[in-house]
Amino acid sequence: MAESFYRRKLRSLLESAGVLVDGPNPWDIRVHDDRFYKRVLTEAHLGTGESYMDGWWDCDALDEFFYRVLRRGLDREVSAIPRFIGSILGKAVNLQNPGRSFTVGQTHYNIGNDLYRAMLDRRMIYSCGYWRNARNLDEAQERKLRLVFGKLNIERGMHLLDIGCGWGGAARFAAEEYGVRVTGLTISTEQEKLAREYCAGLPVEIKLMDYRDLSGTYDRIYSIGMFEHVGHKNYPAYFQTVRRVLAPEGLFLLHTIGSNRTGTNTDKWTSRYIFPNSMLPSANHITRASEGLLVLEDWHSFGHDYSLTLKSWADNIEQHRQALENDYSERFFRMWRYYLLSAAGSFRARHVQLWQIVYSHGGIEGPFEVPR
Repeated sequence: MAESFYRRKLRSLLESAGVLVDGPNPWDIRVHDDRFYKRVLTEAHLGTGESYMDGWWDCDALDEFFYRVLRRGLDREVSAIPRFIGSILGKAVNLQNPGRSFTVGQTHYNIGNDLYRAMLDRRMIYSCGYWRNARNLDEAQERKLRLVFGKLNIERGMHLLDIGCGWGGAARFAAEEYGVRVTGLTISTEQEKLAREYCAGLPVEIKLMDYRDLSGTYDRIYSIGMFEHVGHKNYPAYFQTVRRVLAPEGLFLLHTIGSNRTGTNTDKWTSRYIFPNSMLPSANHITRASEGLLVLEDWHSFGHDYSLTLKSWADNIEQHRQALENDYSERFFRMWRYYLLSAAGSFRARHVQLWQIVYSHGGIEGPFEVPR
């Protein structure tokens, strides 16, 4: 009796979003285990993701499925209790304190450079591309880098700081294209090793360290796709650190995924399987933490571009799957597909955002021409 209640309830919710069970559309789902219905309604995104990993259901176009579900707001109807519990935990515990800060490097960024080489563009940029006038992923990532460095108005000979440098793609691009010196920070040992190899012979220094341990002074600072790991309890310390090491006439660019609501942690599935201890900042989080420390000069939102980027990453994994199968299990591939395509649907639905924010130390005098 209970199982039939959960089945009817979830089917009714999905139908309101234009999703059918065993329907003819690529975004419709096929349920292989009837326990799926109760698991989704009682465990929200954690149950949806784990049941997909366990093979309880399938969908030919996961991104389209999540676009419809999230655009309809079904997540709010099934996730109130899990979100409330997670909110209490995020408020009570600093999930991103210095002792925990290297966890995401060990569990996500260290899982295999071969996976990321297969998935990413030729520079291994693991963040949203900028698809205006771009024909493919390589071009979108180069357009993004030129957008970043154009907004920073960098000049030859400057010293740049890259907070969360990944595998060194942005640092190398800046050194080669703009004639600058770059210091890059990462919390991943695998990223550190590959970034040093990738940037060898260039004025690029890669450091394995927490941003809170920074010293020195930098003409320009940028942080691309790292702020999602900082955590709301540490936002004031993050902006205080940036102000402390930014030159008086310097500029800082923050490139981050953003949330439409102010919360205290991420959902349980993402935290457990993809980005431990992560959370998405809201606009309120960012402005409150930076107020009085830096002057906000520009705010640029282009979240739809991330849906295109994630789709490209998912396609690349499928194209290279045979070469990766000896090192990764079927359950891993299902997890990774769910991660990439659920996120793609979320960005397309504008459930989450992508922001580039430019700050100055004390306010830019005169006009500030911002490239788009």
